[in-house]
Amino acid sequence: MGAIKIFADSTCDLPPSWINDHEIGIVPLYVTFEDTNYRDGVDLKTEQLYAKVDATGKLPKTAAPSPADFISAFAPYVNEGRQILYISLSSELSSTYQNALIAAGEFPDGQVTVFDSLNLSTGIGLQVMKAVRAADEGKTVPEIVSLLERIRPKVETEFVIDSLDYLYKGGRCSGMQNLVGSLLRIRPVIKVIDGKMTPAYKIRGSREKALDQLLNNALSRVGEMDKDLIFVTHSLADEDALLLQKELQARTGAREVAISSAGCVISSHCGAKTIGILYTKAV
Repeated sequence: MGAIKIFADSTCDLPPSWINDHEIGIVPLYVTFEDTNYRDGVDLKTEQLYAKVDATGKLPKTAAPSPADFISAFAPYVNEGRQILYISLSSELSSTYQNALIAAGEFPDGQVTVFDSLNLSTGIGLQVMKAVRAADEGKTVPEIVSLLERIRPKVETEFVIDSLDYLYKGGRCSGMQNLVGSLLRIRPVIKVIDGKMTPAYKIRGSREKALDQLLNNALSRVGEMDKDLIFVTHSLADEDALLLQKELQARTGAREVAISSAGCVISSHCGAKTIGILYTKAV
C-alpha cells in the first residue's frame, strides 16, 4: 500500500480491471431519471441508461457528487495516514471539481489535493494513469501535480457523435437541425479545448467516412504523440473500437492502444455509437 491514494470520478472511463489493479478510488457522479438517482457505473450501466431513454423518450439529468460524497470517500484513507490526489472532471463542465475542493478543506492541510483535469472521459484517464505510475515510482504529490500540469495541455480528445438525437434531446440542437442533420447524415466532431466541449467540424456521409477521418486526424500527428498509451473510447461501438485499435496499434508503434467504454454520464450527453481517440502529445 503506497503513501498516496489516487482518486478519480466515474467520468474517467478507465477499464474496471485497471481501476482494480491499480487501486484507483472512484467517486461516482449521478444520473437522475425523474425522481430516482443512480450512481454512474454502480447502480446504472450504460446499456440500462439507453434502455431507459428509449422507454421514456427523455434524457436523464446528471449531477456532481456532493462534498459529503467526497468526504465519505476520502476519509478512510486520510485516517490511514495516506495522502490523496484526486483528478477531477473538467471544472468547465461540472461542479465536481468545486465540490471536491470543498471536501478537501475539511481535512488537514496537504492531506487531500484536488487537480482539475480540464478534460473528460479517458482524457482524464490518461492523466490518472500518469499519476498512478508516478506514485508507484515514489514521486511526491507536488511532483505528481507538477507532472500533470505539464501533461494536461497536451491531452488530445476528439470524438465523433453518430447521431444528433441525444444533442437534440439534451437541448443542444434544434428539432430542425436534428432533422436536417439526419437527412444529410451529418456527424459532429467534438474536441475538448481549454476544458470545454467544442464543436470542431462536421462530417457528412457514411459512418465509415467519419471513422476514417477520426483515424487520419490522429495518424497525422503520430510524430507528436506520447507512444506510451492511446485510448479508443466508445459508447456501444465495440466493432468500430476494435477496428480503430488495430489500425492505431499497427501504424503508431504505441506501447499500448487500449479500448474503454464510456459510462452513463458521458453517454447521456453523446449517445450510442459515439467513439473517440484520445492520446497525449509528448511532453
